[in-house]
Amino acid sequence: MEKFVKLTGIAAPLPLINIDTDMIIPKQFLKTIKRSGLGKNLFDEMRYKEDGSEVADFVLNKPAYRQAQILITGENFGCGSSREHAPWALLDFGIRCVIAPSFADIFYNNCFKNGILPIVLPQEEVDKLLDDAARGANATLTVDLEKQQIEGPDGGAIAFNIDGFRKQCLIEGLDDIGLTLQKEAAITEFEGKREISQPWL
Repeated sequence: MEKFVKLTGIAAPLPLINIDTDMIIPKQFLKTIKRSGLGKNLFDEMRYKEDGSEVADFVLNKPAYRQAQILITGENFGCGSSREHAPWALLDFGIRCVIAPSFADIFYNNCFKNGILPIVLPQEEVDKLLDDAARGANATLTVDLEKQQIEGPDGGAIAFNIDGFRKQCLIEGLDDIGLTLQKEAAITEFEGKREISQPWL
């Protein structure tokens, strides 16, 4: 998993509430178990018309936001079914950080497991960031995980809270497999002793 320490990038405003996982990545794109290739279908039903052409006024289709790495959005983001493809699609598009007043629990947990930083802020702080993000190509934010703060284009800073263990996992780039592999020596030692004491297993 890619490490997350400090991110400076364009922030895209998507001020909608209750964006569910089917809106993030519709069900017809769930046939794959690969984490790559889903970015082109992120927010598919909002980004494209029935003929496959782009919806010009959807935020991620606007030239200023095509390379967005940060998404500012509304409360209860990621609700609905517990599809891990949702964070996969965001990550494949290039989104490394999502900021909202609240998240659905399963989606929130899946973000950390895939190298995305979900930040919960009070609505008034989110509104400030939405205003910053409305500047288009000038909507550059810096998310500093070590300092736990977001720096705006005008130099202002907003602090955020995060669980210490999850913070460290992101900084070190450790998903569940990476955490297990940290114990590889102990696991190998245990397996060696078991083979001697219980050779019939």
